[in-house]
Amino acid sequence: MDLTSPWLPPSEDESRGPLTGSATRSPMRCVRLLLNCSGAAELLGTVLAEGPAWITGEGSAVYLLDSAGMLRLTASHGLPEWAHERYGTVDPAGDLPAAMALRLRRPYLLSPERTSIDYPNRNSGMGTGMVALVALPMIVDDRPIGVLALALAHRGTVPRRDLDVLETIGEACAHRLSHLLDHVHASTRAPEGVRTHGPAPGDPAPLAHPLLSLAVHAAGAGAFERDLVTGETFWDAQAYRVVGLPPPPGGSSAEAPDLSRIVHPEDLPDVQAGLADALAGGGPYRLAYRVLRRGGGVIRVRESGEVMLDIHGRPVRIAGLLVDRDRTGAPEDRPADAGPESPAVGARSALLLALTRTLSRAITVRDVTTAVTDVAGPALGAASLILDLVDEGRLLPVSHTVYGGPRRTELNRLADLSEGVMQHSLARSTPLFSEPGRSAGSGTDGAGNPLTPPSWAVLPLIASGRQVGSCLITFATERAFSRDDRTLYSAFAGILAQSLERARLYDTHHHRATELQRAMLPRTLPAIPGITAAARYLPSTEGMQIGGDWYDLIRLPDGKVGLVIGDVQGHNAEATAVMGQLRSGLRAYATDGHDPAATLARTSRLLAELDTELFATCLYLTLDPADGTLSAARAGHPAPVRITGAKAVELDLPGGPPLGVDPGAPYRLTVDSLAVGESLLVYTDGLVEDREEDYDESVHRMLGGLELWAARTGPVQGAVGPELERLADLLTLNVTERRSRPDDVALLLLHRTAAAGA
Repeated sequence: MDLTSPWLPPSEDESRGPLTGSATRSPMRCVRLLLNCSGAAELLGTVLAEGPAWITGEGSAVYLLDSAGMLRLTASHGLPEWAHERYGTVDPAGDLPAAMALRLRRPYLLSPERTSIDYPNRNSGMGTGMVALVALPMIVDDRPIGVLALALAHRGTVPRRDLDVLETIGEACAHRLSHLLDHVHASTRAPEGVRTHGPAPGDPAPLAHPLLSLAVHAAGAGAFERDLVTGETFWDAQAYRVVGLPPPPGGSSAEAPDLSRIVHPEDLPDVQAGLADALAGGGPYRLAYRVLRRGGGVIRVRESGEVMLDIHGRPVRIAGLLVDRDRTGAPEDRPADAGPESPAVGARSALLLALTRTLSRAITVRDVTTAVTDVAGPALGAASLILDLVDEGRLLPVSHTVYGGPRRTELNRLADLSEGVMQHSLARSTPLFSEPGRSAGSGTDGAGNPLTPPSWAVLPLIASGRQVGSCLITFATERAFSRDDRTLYSAFAGILAQSLERARLYDTHHHRATELQRAMLPRTLPAIPGITAAARYLPSTEGMQIGGDWYDLIRLPDGKVGLVIGDVQGHNAEATAVMGQLRSGLRAYATDGHDPAATLARTSRLLAELDTELFATCLYLTLDPADGTLSAARAGHPAPVRITGAKAVELDLPGGPPLGVDPGAPYRLTVDSLAVGESLLVYTDGLVEDREEDYDESVHRMLGGLELWAARTGPVQGAVGPELERLADLLTLNVTERRSRPDDVALLLLHRTAAAGA
């Protein structure tokens, strides 16, 4: 790694990140606060909130070494979902930045340029070329703890003074985590001989949350942790003792028993209902239930825990404590208490109500499958859940409970094995349930297909008399389905079918609206000698919002080329219709030979005469490929960006009011030039607008990325098309990685390759 690459250090203004913080921010204050944090998530949040403002937060993470010697993602901010799947576990022997930092035992810095060059393959991940990354090893007394990875706002070299600050922050995090982990090991030390420096390789995964482990030591309670991505649940030795079971050998943590095997049957639906509510909202929860004691009798248990959400609000982990209420003298409370007191309802009705509330908030089919994966599956105690939808008479899988990890192959195999029984259940319109004592491996269902899980249920999904799909729920242990259980699952199938039917109708309408908008945009860009162009359009993903963004590349009669980008106010069908009218009108005025200023003035009057209250921003410029003369006018739209050499600057282009606001207002014509080898970018604000970042800072960051692209590409020899297409992909990459896109996005890139006729 070369920390002395010939970049210019950012100016004071350039080093500002999106987290502006307060005036009291300082490295010393940040370190003091870090030394009082109670866990990895709080450490990362403190670094982002109190550390230097040039730590952007986007793409930052904390990795801790697990019992198998792997770096495991423990806390993160700004990581897209695909990054959680791909980088959830990092091999220290690999070539990823976190692994390199730990192996080299020094900060590992990647410039924005190197994030796009060093990782061009799927195994490592493709960088955007827009961010800088530093991975800080956390090592205390020669003992590795993990890695702190931070994204930086630097557009050039990270100065030595900033690197010193980063190393200090990394060391403070390392010492605090080491202190917390030492308390964890001390709190779990028992006569059976628990290791004080962590479990040996091959032992079950330890309980990772330091604060919860400290609480276990103070309260004499048992601790548990459940990974909702893999479905694995671990209890420590004390948790086994709380429910009256012998602890695992050696007193370490082990796979937890199935709750359906230990919770009193009368309390199980209440526990499931409380868990469903907790999974739907996240955060702390509390449950109280009875556990069947071996040999007879019951134990009253209280479960206090927290549902942890990822950056997209999806539950990914549960951690908490189990306490024997009889032993601690806890007052009597309800069998399941997941929040404030509410009127008593039947146990199974409460569970159905909780699942209904969750599904009622789902809008798209993806939302429904996410709700089933994140809430319904864990609440029902399912090991796996496969959902198929009817499409042209066939059942097609749409969701798996695990969206990454080693169980993907298992679920694919299970989906293949269950295809027949799911079709059979749907054809009969009757739920199918496994029978106790019947070997799943040797028996067959009504359709003649074997099912390997110990226990399962297949639910036909029928809404308004129409077959919607089929749902397979499997369980890790054998269980009997009582009449009440079968009624519960049948009711759940009805609720799920209605939700899917509503979501499919919504998705269909949204798809049609999006296709209508795409149909109003150019299908292809015209081939013009001396000019290479690339365009992108991304529709909004929020609700039924369809926007009015458009672009156009026009071959003009005098040999010039016209470049248009516009954005109609609003996100509805009217905005799309107005966009189509404006595009046609502006194109007609342009081909009549009017200059950009006159064209915008006429288009503004046209919009004012339409029966609408909407307005639009627009940018129109013309380019003469022969000599590079550029004429432009702007109506409230973001300025175009010229990319030349290693510079990306906005053109000094005075703007007028948006179209339709003041139909009598003139627009100023600006004349400039575009040299051979220079590029031009025009875009709508959806490309850079981010709810969590200042707009000017977003534009500033985009300009930095464009400069890096220009410096890497250098003078283009031959065809520039592939490079321009790659730049368009890079510009939209950050937008496509967002789980939600509130605004549509349009951009048009133009590169002057040579004088026309040369």
